[in-house]
Amino acid sequence: MNRWIIDKEMDEVKLVQPAKRLTEGALLSGLFIVMLFLALFVPFVMTIVLWFLPLPFIVYTARHGWRAGLLMMVVTVLLSFFIGGIIGFPNALLAGSGGVTAGALIRRKKEAFFVTAASSLAYIGVLILLYAATILIINIDPLAALQDVMRQSVEQAESMLGAMGQEGSQDLETFQNMIEQIGYLGPLLIVATGIIYAVISQMIAHVVMRRLGMKYLPFPAFRNWNFPRALLWYYLVTSVIFLIGVEEGTALYIVIWNLMPLLETIMALQGFTVMFYYAYVKGLPKALPIVLLVAGLILPIVLLLARILGIIDLGFQLKKRMESSN
Repeated sequence: MNRWIIDKEMDEVKLVQPAKRLTEGALLSGLFIVMLFLALFVPFVMTIVLWFLPLPFIVYTARHGWRAGLLMMVVTVLLSFFIGGIIGFPNALLAGSGGVTAGALIRRKKEAFFVTAASSLAYIGVLILLYAATILIINIDPLAALQDVMRQSVEQAESMLGAMGQEGSQDLETFQNMIEQIGYLGPLLIVATGIIYAVISQMIAHVVMRRLGMKYLPFPAFRNWNFPRALLWYYLVTSVIFLIGVEEGTALYIVIWNLMPLLETIMALQGFTVMFYYAYVKGLPKALPIVLLVAGLILPIVLLLARILGIIDLGFQLKKRMESSN
């Protein structure tokens, strides 16, 4: 009798779990469709909602596994295509691919940096596919279109200055040269977009998962971030080649122009971790390194100082020396 009751209860649990999974999947899919609708048709909300689009996929996959997350992604992508057309499809594909990747790795209790790296690769891969599809199918190069729009803006500015009896300024010429260089920075823009999207969406997911009582491995404190030391050698080699100069338009020229800003950003971030660590060790106000970080976005001298600190830290393990001396 007891065995019959236990078997009956187990059968009921087996029936309830799939139903609960389907219900939760339907609710989160509906939530994604609503957010996608707002992102596509409400301009002022788009810049905020865009970062939340991977959230339903991250939460659902972290709870039920990658197979359930992949099924949700397929259904949601199809719904997005029917609702948003050619604009809704790429947004759903992008958010779903990175969200399912991040959720599956969070479920496996992987470190936050590993989850970020994997989801970044997923976002980057989809962005490359979308970029190629835009050129091959629609016959439009997004970078070339962006350059045309920026050139028109420069021409309008020059015509306005001419109407006012003034000649084109040096700033306009510099801006014109910058527009020409954008054509070489396609890989950098794609990689940077994928990484930034992965980091921000995962931070948002951590906040929501904490509220839902879900387990995950959070990011370490910013002061404890450490990039691989091998990046220092890449930065030094790239800097030497950049200073020597490479013929414009060659493959090496494109590689250097894309690597240099990315490696400089990494060195600067490493330097800011040194500032945060120093403030922590010395018991300084937490607002001080935050102010320096914000100032680095505005003042080039602060950014240069952070980059130098990052190089020293990766080369001579400056933070470990601070810890030992303390």
